[in-house]
Amino acid sequence: MATDPLPLAQALIRCASVTPADEGAMAVLEGALAPLGFALTRLRFGEVENLFAIRRSGGNGPHLCFAGHTDVVPPGEGWRHGPFEGAVENGVLHGRGAVDMKGGVAAFLAAAADAVADGTADRGTLSFLITGDEEGVATDGTTRVLDWMAENHLLPDMCLVGEPTSRERLGDTIKVGRRGSVSAGITVHGTQGHVAYPDRADNPVHRLVRVLARLTEAPLDAGTEWFQPSTLQVTTVDVGNPTGNIVPPRATARLNIRFNDTHTAASLEAWIRGILAEEAPRHEASFLSSGDAFRTRPGPFVDAIRRAVRAETGEEGVLDTGGGTSDARFITRFCPVAELGAVGTTMHKVDERTPVDELRRLASLYGAVIRECLA
Repeated sequence: MATDPLPLAQALIRCASVTPADEGAMAVLEGALAPLGFALTRLRFGEVENLFAIRRSGGNGPHLCFAGHTDVVPPGEGWRHGPFEGAVENGVLHGRGAVDMKGGVAAFLAAAADAVADGTADRGTLSFLITGDEEGVATDGTTRVLDWMAENHLLPDMCLVGEPTSRERLGDTIKVGRRGSVSAGITVHGTQGHVAYPDRADNPVHRLVRVLARLTEAPLDAGTEWFQPSTLQVTTVDVGNPTGNIVPPRATARLNIRFNDTHTAASLEAWIRGILAEEAPRHEASFLSSGDAFRTRPGPFVDAIRRAVRAETGEEGVLDTGGGTSDARFITRFCPVAELGAVGTTMHKVDERTPVDELRRLASLYGAVIRECLA
């Protein structure tokens, strides 16, 4: 690599961009992209700063987009080095975002700089979709930028998301899909009364317990070819009863389901509502879905990434759909999408960090991806 990603990664880490704050992160990227010939468009939706940058070759070559985010989760306490210092100690870069995913953004930008310098970028179009709303509610970030891109005829042919997908060694895992996620909040209403006279009350706790028992009594499925079994987790049950001799008037619970392509958020909502109607006619329920399960099927794009991984790291790049959600769930509506990035063992932890050598190897790996995709 002729371009070192470390200085840019440090500059980004020094922007305390706890979601949805920007704190200068987009300006850092603009300063690095403009000299490379990228046309820059800052897109602000609500409180969120987003950036779309594109460099056209002038020909009919393919369009590869890199999607990433500069927002980070709160740092927490007890860091060896300040979370926003970008300190390097013994060859290791420390800071919030070093792994997830300011380091990845810096690595791809370094790869793009080299691709411009050696002429690889002239074989097609390179673009960056960078949001400040990935770690938050994700309503004013990637999804709105994609709509803007569609309106302006700027959608790519393929998109690489720089999430830290590697498990133990750089390049050992490539994400080609994600499970869906739906959360539910349930309130069951009853009739308050004295515990000694249960015939004069209607205990909502009993009803809620029956609902939760039916939701959890059997596995949702056994998994599919590409996805692990779906899981339902009850995250809280609350009554708020101030005394032990009163049947409370209401009981609440929250739950989350991570689901495979056997289900959709709509089908799971209908299932839960059906059980509620049978066990607790007086209830309220709210649902929030962050996306259905999706998978990018094998083809030229995935093959190109695997060739790049094999050439640069010697890894086979196992195709995987596990983990949580990412902005790839929005991108899949428009083009093939895959995720490839750093080893993610310290993401979101205190003392998030990455070896500088690994950061540079990630930049080299991204350079290989660019060469393969723009061939």
